[in-house]
Amino acid sequence: MAKYRMYVDEVGNSDLKSTSDPNRRFFSLTGVILSLDTVKNQLYPDFEKLKSRFFDSHPDDPIIFHRKEIINKKPPFESLREQDTREQFDKELLHVIFRKQNLP
Repeated sequence: MAKYRMYVDEVGNSDLKSTSDPNRRFFSLTGVILSLDTVKNQLYPDFEKLKSRFFDSHPDDPIIFHRKEIINKKPPFESLREQDTREQFDKELLHVIFRKQNLP
């Protein structure tokens, strides 16, 4: 029997008191389900290569991709302050994501 992994993330504000503020009234919950084989054999190795190529990634102190820190170029993503580095990272990240469309 095939096994799957589900990744879920939220963004925004679930506080109903903020509904009058157009910048804070939305909440989004997004998820993706992948086969464990896809994660183990494709996605995980590709993300680890990407991390070690652009950042000081180490197994004892793993880098976790958080959109907010990436966008704001906060540690450990300071290298993205360089435009050429950022453009190359974006290109390679999109390649990893979009070539993995062979989902069951």
